[in-house]
Amino acid sequence: MYYPSFNGFPFFSNFFAQYLTTYLCRMLRDDIICALSTPQGVGALAIIRVSGANSKDLLSPYFHSKRVNKSGFTSHVAYFGDYSIAGEHIDEVLITYFEDGKSFTGEESFEISSHGSPYIIGRIMESLLKAGARLADPGEYTMRAFMNGKMDLAQAEAVADLIHAENKTMHDVALRQLKGGLSNEITLFREDLVHFASMIELELDFSEEDVEFASREQLLKMLHNLLEKVSALIDSFKYGNAIKKGIATAILGAPNAGKSTLLNALLGEDRAIVSSIAGTTRDTVEDTFNFGGLTYRLIDTAGIRDTEDYVEQIGIQKAFEQAEKADVIFYLIDATAAEDDLELRLAHLKTSAPQAHLFVCINKSDQAATTPIKARLNKIDCEIFDIAAKNKTGLTELLAALKTATAWSANSSSQTIVTNARHADALRRTAEALQKSIEAVELSIPGDLLAQDLRLALDGLGEITGTISTDDLLANIFSKFCIGK
Repeated sequence: MYYPSFNGFPFFSNFFAQYLTTYLCRMLRDDIICALSTPQGVGALAIIRVSGANSKDLLSPYFHSKRVNKSGFTSHVAYFGDYSIAGEHIDEVLITYFEDGKSFTGEESFEISSHGSPYIIGRIMESLLKAGARLADPGEYTMRAFMNGKMDLAQAEAVADLIHAENKTMHDVALRQLKGGLSNEITLFREDLVHFASMIELELDFSEEDVEFASREQLLKMLHNLLEKVSALIDSFKYGNAIKKGIATAILGAPNAGKSTLLNALLGEDRAIVSSIAGTTRDTVEDTFNFGGLTYRLIDTAGIRDTEDYVEQIGIQKAFEQAEKADVIFYLIDATAAEDDLELRLAHLKTSAPQAHLFVCINKSDQAATTPIKARLNKIDCEIFDIAAKNKTGLTELLAALKTATAWSANSSSQTIVTNARHADALRRTAEALQKSIEAVELSIPGDLLAQDLRLALDGLGEITGTISTDDLLANIFSKFCIGK
């Protein structure tokens, strides 16, 4: 069995506490776990997963099939037969068997495919528990896969991301990481660092002889190259986080400009209240829609205007706060009404939200000329669109521009991109240690201090893949998984 190390000590020696103590103690005694892996409720089919040493022995009292010969089950073969309990026929099932070392968990395991009746599921689960299995904890199957060396920690987290992927881009990114995209890069980074760190450590053993095993010139070149690559991964987290959580798209504008109408048009349903009364929307209304393989979080905000209404003032303040956090801003202008402070408001948005793509949408363009408004905006760096949100005119062009503006995400599946906040934090600490290592080399700081900085960089990278972990880290990660995975 594979055990990650923690500061040079076996990982499991640090775990006799809280939630992971239970995990490891259970594994050490080779207990068998079972769980329903398909959603609860009535369905056409249900899948029950069983994993643990000699787990197939649980089937002998219940499963009867002519295909199972005297030698028993063959790995990766499905067996059709009857599942009976004390002579009572429960269901016709399909048993798929995986031998030790060739399953998802790395243990002997099998899956029972039955009809999705709650009664059938209940009876089968009851029989397995009676035979000696126990209910799996959240994420325990993936936890066992990690502990048995079937995947590293980054790949294990990618499993959860793949399950929860809500759009094509997130699916592609998660699948790439599950196949080892990020892990492979981290491994290459660590190999270079380990080589030079070991040479520096060796120099310390021969400090009295004034020898140099690690070329400082080569070390410096490697550190600069590695820092550049780590920094690129850190920068990718901005995009990865948007892909994972949805691209924040704030809809701003004066009252009655058509913000709620645009939200409803993009969603294809009446999500927000539309009224001719100014100030109807006083709080943010949020919903998501998928387009071009990405998820966009649409945020309808209160109309921006000067007002004495205290509640409305709060709503306007929230509107600007959403704009400051947004990746995309749709600013709506009513073509039929004059907006006195238009230039100042757009200039303020460009300053307060420099990270956002700004789209100016002149709404109700079917009712009034838009040329005068466009003339006022010639000094504002933004894209301008004529739309009529009520009848959905001009939305095709607007969405095409939106897709182009967020193309950084659409192409990200072919690149290594960080979507996990834990990974981003570990990479930042790695970058800090690398920067200190560079300074140490440039200033000819003693080797023992340089070695410490290199070890910190190695630790940061090791935390991503699980080579180095803290006591509570795995408990926090796997507790968020669903039962059955």
